[in-house]
Amino acid sequence: MTTSDAGLVALFLEFSRTKLLDQYWPRLRSSVEPLTDEQIWWRPNAACNSIGNLLLHLNGNVGQWMVASFNGLDDARNRPAEFNERRRLPGRLLLERLDETMQEAEKVLDRLAPDDLAATYHIQGYTVSGLAAVYQVVEHFGMHYGQIVYITKALRGEDLGLHRELTETGRAS
Repeated sequence: MTTSDAGLVALFLEFSRTKLLDQYWPRLRSSVEPLTDEQIWWRPNAACNSIGNLLLHLNGNVGQWMVASFNGLDDARNRPAEFNERRRLPGRLLLERLDETMQEAEKVLDRLAPDDLAATYHIQGYTVSGLAAVYQVVEHFGMHYGQIVYITKALRGEDLGLHRELTETGRAS
């Protein structure tokens, strides 16, 4: 591997870490924390997911694609159960569980090396590179984070202030 390759790996991992752990996760958590359990489990119709289901799903996805795969752990995920859950598990508990998984993901991202990103993994029936697995987690988390923010805004009817660092022109001050 050349110096430029190693630099690209470092940039990729740092960007992935920043998006997932410093932006998406804290913003998602701050969006959900003020909600009641009733709001967390609200759904507009049977075809839509609740925030509670999405939190379970994100926990399962990060745990499977990043924590289990890179740590060589058995994959015990039950993906359908994440969407089928109808008990109103407390939002606090869902956030605590996801926080534990995100802490494990942080440890993984902190130690990944170029060989880990180039290695082949078998996850959820797919054969992917480590780089693809990291990218999948960040992209997937971002997609569902957006859904959760949208539902939260719809329920609360207010701006959540997630981008306070931007001025009126859309540029960081």
